[in-house]
Amino acid sequence: MPKMFYLYSSKFYFMSKGLIGVLFVGILFVFGGFWACNKRNSFISMREAGKAQWQQVESQYQRRADLVPNIVATVKGEANFEKSTLETVISARAKATQVTISPENLDDNSIAKYKQAQGELSSALSRLLVVSENYPNLKANQAFSDLRVTLEGCENRISEERRKYNESAKNFNTAIQLFPGSFLAGGMAPLPYFEAEAGAEKAPKVEF
Repeated sequence: MPKMFYLYSSKFYFMSKGLIGVLFVGILFVFGGFWACNKRNSFISMREAGKAQWQQVESQYQRRADLVPNIVATVKGEANFEKSTLETVISARAKATQVTISPENLDDNSIAKYKQAQGELSSALSRLLVVSENYPNLKANQAFSDLRVTLEGCENRISEERRKYNESAKNFNTAIQLFPGSFLAGGMAPLPYFEAEAGAEKAPKVEF
């Protein structure tokens, strides 16, 4: 009897030990699944935050584009103002407003096209401001002065929103490449960065 009891006890012991091992593995699996889901969801949240920030970038560029017609109308009031300069601004503005990017289609190629179009408008506006210095009446025009100040504010906001977008893109891109999250980021493409053209980070100076 004692021997049989010992055998049953040993069998129960090993069965209990095996059951504990199975339960432990199961618990690890469940917690691992929760962790993986949370990690994946965090990637999605970061990606969507980057896309939302991109919309803020486009919003500020659109705000600048909406300002251009008022600038052109005011400048046209100045006799003998350089016609070619105004035509360049109008043409660049039309092109810039035609190039847009859906947040779902952000990639290096689309960013490059958008940047080029906006860069052309930036150059055209800078040229207009430089030329306007040759017209004393225009420089003294209060409406034009107010528009220049507003334009500078637009450029500053564009620079800030662009910085925020690049920061969001960096956070997301880093997260999906670091181990072990990289194993859970399958199918997630990195967000492209929006690096401004050389000198574009400087807003037009308003001098009177």
